[in-house]
Amino acid sequence: MAAPRDRVAHLLRQLQRAACQCPSHSHTYSQAPGLSPSGKTTDYAFEMAVSNIRYGAGVTKEVGMDLQNMGAKNVCLMTDKNLSQLPPIQTVMDSFVKNGINFKVYDNVRVEPTDRSFMEAIEFAKRGAFDAYVAMGGGSTIDTCKAANLYASSPDSDFLDYVNAPIGKGKPVTAPLKPLIAVPTTSGTGSETTGVAIFDYEHLKVKTGIASRAIKPTLGLIDPLHTLYLPERVIANSGFDVLCHALESYTALPYHMRSPCPANPVTRPAYQGSNPISDIWAVHALRIVAKYLKRAVRNPDDLEARSNMHLASAFAGIGFGNAGVHLCHGMSYPISGLVKTYKAKDYNVDHPLVPHGLSVVLTSPAVFTFTAQMSPERHLEMAEILGADTRTARIPDAGPILADTLRKFLFDLDVADGLAAIGYSKADIPALVKGTLPQVLITENGPRDPQTRNQNTGKGHQACTTPSVRRGSVCSV
Repeated sequence: MAAPRDRVAHLLRQLQRAACQCPSHSHTYSQAPGLSPSGKTTDYAFEMAVSNIRYGAGVTKEVGMDLQNMGAKNVCLMTDKNLSQLPPIQTVMDSFVKNGINFKVYDNVRVEPTDRSFMEAIEFAKRGAFDAYVAMGGGSTIDTCKAANLYASSPDSDFLDYVNAPIGKGKPVTAPLKPLIAVPTTSGTGSETTGVAIFDYEHLKVKTGIASRAIKPTLGLIDPLHTLYLPERVIANSGFDVLCHALESYTALPYHMRSPCPANPVTRPAYQGSNPISDIWAVHALRIVAKYLKRAVRNPDDLEARSNMHLASAFAGIGFGNAGVHLCHGMSYPISGLVKTYKAKDYNVDHPLVPHGLSVVLTSPAVFTFTAQMSPERHLEMAEILGADTRTARIPDAGPILADTLRKFLFDLDVADGLAAIGYSKADIPALVKGTLPQVLITENGPRDPQTRNQNTGKGHQACTTPSVRRGSVCSV
C-alpha cells in the first residue's frame, strides 16, 4: 500500500491534469507543500492582505466620525500644497471640527517623494506624537503618511531598516502602528489598499520603497467626487498606473514558484506572485480601464467614468498589493529617478517630473513582448479585454498582439512617444539599466528572468535603440 505522502502526491497530479486550462486559469496553482523536485525551496501558500475600503460619493464627510469611533485625540492630516487649497481638504477639516477632532496639518508632501521628503514628514510625525493619521491626496501623500506612521511608531529604527533590500535592510515590521485613514484623490496608485510606500532614494538616483502588510492603511475612503478636480493628464497618467498594475500582477510569477519558501509567515513578502484571488481583481480592473479610461480623460465631467476609474484603482491595488508588479515598474524607477528637465503637463510642481504612471507604461509594449512566452494565454486574454480580436491568434504571437494593442491604446490617449520624448537617448541606457538592477524585489517577481547586466561591457545584453512606444522599440533590461 502506498505511503500517505505518495497517495497525496498522486492525487495532486491527477487534479493538476484535470484542471481547467482556459486562459483565466492558465497558471497551474496546485502544489503540495514540500513536493518540489529539489525539496521545499519554493512557497506553497499565499496570503491576502487589504485595507478596509468604503466607497461612495460624499463618503469623505464621515472621516471625523471614524476618528471619533477610534478614540483618536490628536490627529495628523497629511496632504500636498496644491490639494491644501482645494475643496476636498476643507471637507475633511470640516468633518474634524464637527466631530471635535484635534488635528495638525502637514502640507509639505512632495509629489514623487524622496527619502529627504519622507524624513521631513517623519520628523513632523515624531514631534506631534499623533495617535492617528489621515492622508488625503494621491499615492505620494498616502505613501509619505505610511512612512511617517511607521517611523514615528518605531522611533529608534534607522531609516534604511525597513527599506527594501538590497538598498535597505528589508527588516520585518514588528512595532504596532497607529490607525491611518487614506482618502485618495487620484485614480491610479491604489495606495489606499496596499502595504507599499515608494520614494526616490536620492543618493543612488533610483526609486525604491518599503513593502510590509503592517503599513497598509486601516481604512480607505474612496470618494469619486474628488476625481472631478483632476486635469486631463493627471487622469491619464494615473490610469496608466492602474493599467500596468493589472497587467503585471496578472502575469507575475505564480506564487508557488517564488523562492525561497519562508521559514516563518512573518517573512512571506507582500509581493507573493500571481494567485487565484489577485487574478480576479486584476482582470476586473483591466476591464474597467478598457471601458472607462478614455472617457475619463476626455470628459472631466463624466462622473460615471471617473467614478469607475477610482474603483479600478482600488481593485488593481488589491491585486498587485498581494501579487506584486514586475518589469514595467522595475524599469520605471530609474526612468523617473533620473529625470533631467522634463516637466509633465498639468502637474503644478517646482521640479522636473516624470509622473509615475507615465514612467511605468512607456516600457509596457516591450515588457509584455518579452514575458508572453511564459503565459501566452494570459497575454492574449489581456489583449482581448483591451480590444484586440484574438479569435484566430496563434500562441507564439501573444506578445506582439498585446504589444500592438497597448500601442494603439496609448496612441489614442496621446501618450508621450517613448523615452526619447521625455529627455532620454541611447547614451542614457547604461544608467537606466544600472538603476533597474537593484529593483530585485520587483524584477524577480516577473515570470521570465530579465536579461542582466553584461559584466564585460556594462551594458544590457539585449540591443536597445532609441525608445519609442509608437515605433515599438523600447529598451528592455
